[in-house]
Amino acid sequence: MNLEFQQEQKRVDSVMEIIKKEINRLEEETSRRKSEVVNIRKHFWDEIKVNTDTFDDYLETIIGLRQEAQALSVNQSAHRHASKRLSTLGRMQVNPYFGRIDLIEEGTSTQEQIYIGISSLIDPNGEDFLIYDWRAPISSVYYDYQPGPVKYETPGGTIHGILEKKWQYLIRGGVLQSMFDTSLTIGDEILQQVLGKGTDKQMHNIVATIQQEQNRIIRHDQGKLLIVHGAAGSGKTSAAMQRIAYLLYKYRDRLNADQIILFSPNSMFNSYVSNVLPELGEENMQQVTFQEYLDHRLSREFEVENPFDQLEYVLTAANTSSYRSRIASIRFKASTRFFDAIKSYRQSLEVSGMLFQDINFRGKPIVTAQQIAERFYSHDPSLRFHNRLERLKDWLIEKINETQKVERNKLWVQEEIELLSNDDYHKAHRYLAKKRGFRKESIADYEIEPDALARLIVHQKLKPLRKRVRTFRFVDMKGMYKQFFTNSIKINDWIEGETPASLADICQVTLEMLDEGKLFYEDATPFLLLKELILGFQTNSSIKQLVVDEAQDYSPFQFEFLRRLFPAARMTVLGDFNQAIFAHASEMVDFNTLTNLYGPDETEIINIARSYRSTKPIIEFTRRLVPNGEGIIPFERDGERPVLKNVADHAELHSSVASKVADLRGQGFNSIAIICKSAEESLRAYNALSDIDEIKLLKSNSIEYEQGVVVVPSYLSKGIEFDAVIIYDASQDVYGDESLRRVFYTACTRAMHYLQLYSVGKPSPFLKNVLRDGFIQT
Repeated sequence: MNLEFQQEQKRVDSVMEIIKKEINRLEEETSRRKSEVVNIRKHFWDEIKVNTDTFDDYLETIIGLRQEAQALSVNQSAHRHASKRLSTLGRMQVNPYFGRIDLIEEGTSTQEQIYIGISSLIDPNGEDFLIYDWRAPISSVYYDYQPGPVKYETPGGTIHGILEKKWQYLIRGGVLQSMFDTSLTIGDEILQQVLGKGTDKQMHNIVATIQQEQNRIIRHDQGKLLIVHGAAGSGKTSAAMQRIAYLLYKYRDRLNADQIILFSPNSMFNSYVSNVLPELGEENMQQVTFQEYLDHRLSREFEVENPFDQLEYVLTAANTSSYRSRIASIRFKASTRFFDAIKSYRQSLEVSGMLFQDINFRGKPIVTAQQIAERFYSHDPSLRFHNRLERLKDWLIEKINETQKVERNKLWVQEEIELLSNDDYHKAHRYLAKKRGFRKESIADYEIEPDALARLIVHQKLKPLRKRVRTFRFVDMKGMYKQFFTNSIKINDWIEGETPASLADICQVTLEMLDEGKLFYEDATPFLLLKELILGFQTNSSIKQLVVDEAQDYSPFQFEFLRRLFPAARMTVLGDFNQAIFAHASEMVDFNTLTNLYGPDETEIINIARSYRSTKPIIEFTRRLVPNGEGIIPFERDGERPVLKNVADHAELHSSVASKVADLRGQGFNSIAIICKSAEESLRAYNALSDIDEIKLLKSNSIEYEQGVVVVPSYLSKGIEFDAVIIYDASQDVYGDESLRRVFYTACTRAMHYLQLYSVGKPSPFLKNVLRDGFIQT
């Protein structure tokens, strides 16, 4: 063992000792703080003399309450910070740091050694940094530069210097296993070790292996929109998660995890990435799927189709009579033209077309829909649309109040009073007594007035009607969305440019679905937009950062909607157009169309071409499946070429798959995915392969990513990686249509170490060139 290695191990030992002492100190502090919090809560009211007899007594009580509440808050905050730091130090015990730069800053002659880890550590005297947080400004030098002139940005300005050397360490449990002097962004040895490992059920942080282009994404901090377009396996999602951690660190005085939302592709993906931020000592941001948001807003009004059901239809219903109309409908409703058409339609409602619902009470109208419409359009047209609705609401509340006065003298009210249970009568008695100013101890002295009780009965009966009016539920939103499609000729007034050739068919399939009380997935956002434009946008200004993963799955329409929904947020958008498998994909040819959201001055596009997930032979194969695939650069990691096996029928297929799974398990692969085109095919495969031990079927409602052997539809495997992938049936019968090329590519790119394809009969035409050029074994 050379002297330098011994010295570095001594430093590791010293750092580990400091970490251990700090852990011991914090364990004592957290224990003490916890006891103090429990004690304050337990004796909170013992310390406070509650007296409200005079104003001074009342003021003294308030001051006492505030002091106790403040003491509790201080102790809770201190306990929370200590616990968080304790958790971070626990992770640093496993791996205290992973890198070092030897830097001479401009204006100095001495070389400083900067050690970099997942969090900072200061020496016991509080004078020197033993470890710098990977997010600190100086740490960017480690990721961005080779030895030579360097610079980095600090709050105080730009610092220049000379990077003499860059070291990388592999430390496990306080033992220095290896160290490398490297002139690369990251030594291939460490990256090879990380990428060569098997997967587990969660994504982990990549701070020790961040590449230069990923670092650019993580630390990007200008403009309103960052677009990251990267090949499958290029580390887009990992970089986005580290980006969130970086922003929480840099803006820790004004940004917290609750002000960040990640829109993820499915619930299973949420589970998959849930570990990354806690590993870095940060709280998880809010995570939601776009479908969950739609369900939250619309499920009371409609049965809303989810995106996976829509995709399942696209993948399996090609032979049905309405298929072409539906595909045309999906594409049209995904476009910004349709977004503008909805806005134009809403504008036309200023003059005519607003639909309302009758306000009925006990089976009779208080005000008819026709009367409401007449009242709405009788207002001064120069009055803002929403102000006209507000005035309409106030008018309807007046009408309900008038009805209350008339109804309280009617016979039905007396009948209701007579039918009151003892419990309800006593509740009414207490309520009316309090209203008359009777104190608790004298309520029994109050004699209930028949007229007051009648008023209360009618008021309670009209309460749901008032709530309906105050929440504008008298506006017939369903009727107005239907009205848009009722006359395909009229739509020409609202659509800029040429209308789709199949517009009449689009209108018909939409109206049929609406008549059933259902909403196509492609109609959900447009319906919500129309509702917001009419009733007022429910914007969320508390969200400061919005991250959209698998962005190619979103339509331009949905992006426009998100921009309006989160007006104060900066947006980070991640995707890969080679994985654009939804039917609306043709409406967004590439991410350049998104520059219209905030304008080119507020937008930056970062392209990352290098793919790290798969072995070089797998990437050499997959990049030949898509146009422009030659731009994808494989990382130099050896492995076997993908294998294609032709089988005569499904019986032979299932026998071969079962045998291959046993073989892969024998090789030590933890996660093996049998990927099918659709959920329909997945269910058939799962039933046929049920003899495989502990095999699982992943569905669109699966909450947690499962390890082991899973059968999964292509579209649910997105964003997740597996040690080995088996393409269930890569035949022409299953993947024969050109529209499925991206689906096929997406499925194949899930494999990290091994890729096996089966074909029942003639293979897919997508494999023709790779077979000819020898990029796949047969």
